[in-house]
Amino acid sequence: MKILVVGNGGREHALVWKLLESPKVSKVICVPGNGGTAALERCQNLPMRVDDFEGIARFANVQGVSLVVVGPEVPLAGGITDFLQTQDLKVFGPTKTGAQIESSKSWAKLFMKKAGIPTAQSKTFIDTAKAREYITQQGAPIVVKADGLAAGKGVVVAETITQAYGAVDSLWDQGVRKLVVEEYLTGQEVSVFAVTDGLTYRTLLTAQDHKRIGEGDTGENTGGMGAYSPAPLVTPELMQRIEREVLDPTLAEFQRQKITYCGVLYAGLMISPQGDIKVLEFNCRFGDPETQAILPLLETPLHQLLLACVEQKLADFPPIEWKEQRSVCVVAASGGYPGGFQKGKGISGLELEAEDVFIFHAGTKQKGKDFVTDGGRVLGVTALAEDFDSAIAKAYRTIHQIDFEGIYYRPDIAYRVKSKPPEVTPPPVVDPTPEAIKTPEITEEDSKTEEIPPTPSPASETPSIPEESTPPKPPATPD
Repeated sequence: MKILVVGNGGREHALVWKLLESPKVSKVICVPGNGGTAALERCQNLPMRVDDFEGIARFANVQGVSLVVVGPEVPLAGGITDFLQTQDLKVFGPTKTGAQIESSKSWAKLFMKKAGIPTAQSKTFIDTAKAREYITQQGAPIVVKADGLAAGKGVVVAETITQAYGAVDSLWDQGVRKLVVEEYLTGQEVSVFAVTDGLTYRTLLTAQDHKRIGEGDTGENTGGMGAYSPAPLVTPELMQRIEREVLDPTLAEFQRQKITYCGVLYAGLMISPQGDIKVLEFNCRFGDPETQAILPLLETPLHQLLLACVEQKLADFPPIEWKEQRSVCVVAASGGYPGGFQKGKGISGLELEAEDVFIFHAGTKQKGKDFVTDGGRVLGVTALAEDFDSAIAKAYRTIHQIDFEGIYYRPDIAYRVKSKPPEVTPPPVVDPTPEAIKTPEITEEDSKTEEIPPTPSPASETPSIPEESTPPKPPATPD
């Protein structure tokens, strides 16, 4: 069978790679793909915009595509599933109405209220003066969010009222006309994934992401600088509560609203020190970089699982099988990300020698036989091992061998689950963490950020990794 995957990030490279593991998948077309997908055997990159729904449908029908898998949230929010379904194509991904669970934070808040799903208290504003007044009443710390899609970067965790005011003004200046101001939650964030056919759902492995740019979860928000899976925080007992308190009522509310939701339901949760569960956000697609950590652990053929959802046969699908290993993914980003960065930097050290290590391309493109940078998040290095310490060491040994001008990666990915420091000391890196919280320019894709030369800061000394006993206070922000 032929499968078409929409998207060009690390998530899409991981999806294509996993789909191609099955001998029953003869070919995967990736629209538009990246340097990594271009290098995969039996994969064809198609240089087409993800919002060219007519072009994608025409190509898919001419090529006899059996399944379309939509990776990013932007085309889902734009209604790609609705259109492709009118062209008699099978699509894994929710309709435009269902995708509002991610594309509109205010819609999602109302949805959760109707369903009785626990979430942070919030208020929605279309007037900056009223937003400021509410912030003054609530005090700080407080969270300010753009209502719509912002590639994981339209959120500011303001530690002071002044910073919250600045976030309101900055987002408004960028054209955001609806803001959500939300209470600040404490605890640990965890990403919970389920696939659903609209009638039932199956949970996947959990993961914990690292959203901030700086070591110790400091600095600006990003699309995600690394992840590990499965998350030890989520015990079987806690997962039962998550299903009962979050996933069950979510699917029931979709059904009550007569929305047939087929695709990934991704719940970003905050688990308080007391064990309380609150939803920070819902996403309507696979996470990035969580997908790069989770899919290498999947034993069940991915195409069979996705087809079961599309054909509404998930209830009869056999139990999902997973490897008994631990996974860690470390993201290598361009210098200056999540702000301005340069593209076209040659990448070296991509030759793999280690077992159970995978390099997923995100912001890359081929230039002859070589690869160059083409985005903010450039690569995701994923390593599998019997324990997290070994997986961390393998991931960092590999990423230390990779180089491009301005390369930056956090040295402390998976610090919550380590029992000892990484075996290899990271090289000095440019620290892009700002001295004060500010809101970066919102973009739909990391790869579309303007090519502005980054302002270098002094190279840091050998980074230290936070102790397990005193982890930094995590932010209440989305992926």
